[in-house]
Amino acid sequence: MTPAAVSIVIPVFNEEAVLPELFARLGACFAAQPALRWSAVLVNDGSRDRSAELIRRQAATDPRFVLVELSRNFGFQAAISAGLAEALARGSDAAVTMDADLQDPPELIGEMVTRWQQGAEVVLAVRRSRQETGLRRLGMDLFHRTFGAVADLRMDANTGTFSLLDRAAAEALCRLPERNRFFPGLRSWVGFPTAEVLYDRQERAAGQPQQTFGRLLRYALDGVFSFSYLPLRLLTYAGCFIAVMGFAAAIFYAVRRILGIETAPTGYTTLVTLVLFLGGVQLIGIGVLGEYLARVYDEVKQRPPYIVRRPRRE
Repeated sequence: MTPAAVSIVIPVFNEEAVLPELFARLGACFAAQPALRWSAVLVNDGSRDRSAELIRRQAATDPRFVLVELSRNFGFQAAISAGLAEALARGSDAAVTMDADLQDPPELIGEMVTRWQQGAEVVLAVRRSRQETGLRRLGMDLFHRTFGAVADLRMDANTGTFSLLDRAAAEALCRLPERNRFFPGLRSWVGFPTAEVLYDRQERAAGQPQQTFGRLLRYALDGVFSFSYLPLRLLTYAGCFIAVMGFAAAIFYAVRRILGIETAPTGYTTLVTLVLFLGGVQLIGIGVLGEYLARVYDEVKQRPPYIVRRPRRE
């Protein structure tokens, strides 16, 4: 029988300091299970350092390492899609998606492959603990709790990119057409029998985090607006509540006028407060609608989520 082929899909953006250790630890992972046909698909997402050069040099000495170079920085989610497409094109039976910073330990891949061989078509790496601290840790915890509360589908808590996908699951994921992609949500949406592997998320092997606060915020918004209608429902609920309160207030003051309890004109403070409150609610509503509309606009344009840069012919 032909041995199973497993690809490791890794987006890379300015990870020059991490790559030598990543290559070494992936090589050790491959050596631990020599019966499998291994490959590592590293997607250079418009790096401005020597990341592409280091990957190209590693691929020249070890053909199991493959460089996919995008024409510019398209973002983490697009790079994952490009890597999965390349893995499928190479005939992989399963693909492992992970970050390049080694916070997700490659040594766990062997256990994930074992669970796949036992019948699971999706294997999730679930974090028991994580090393981030401060505002970054607080923001991530807040997002996972919020997303779990508002999402219209169940997504496993404390999971991220690190996972294994059977070929069928990877193909289903690649067929999804949306441009604003939230990988953990899409992975849950496609279904398939799932298993879990627990691990402790490590600190970065070197360098600084490449995901800025702005990128993480956009990632969080993509997750909420792609998998929840609750923001729209909250606007409806708020509108109904304000309408009921306004109608009740109108009746209350009308009765007081009829009974002669109050004949003075409405106060300036009350009027200003109501105008500012209603104006704020309307602006929030317009903003929420704009977030959904912007994503619809992106989908309608039908631009590809990424473009692969082909090497020049000599």
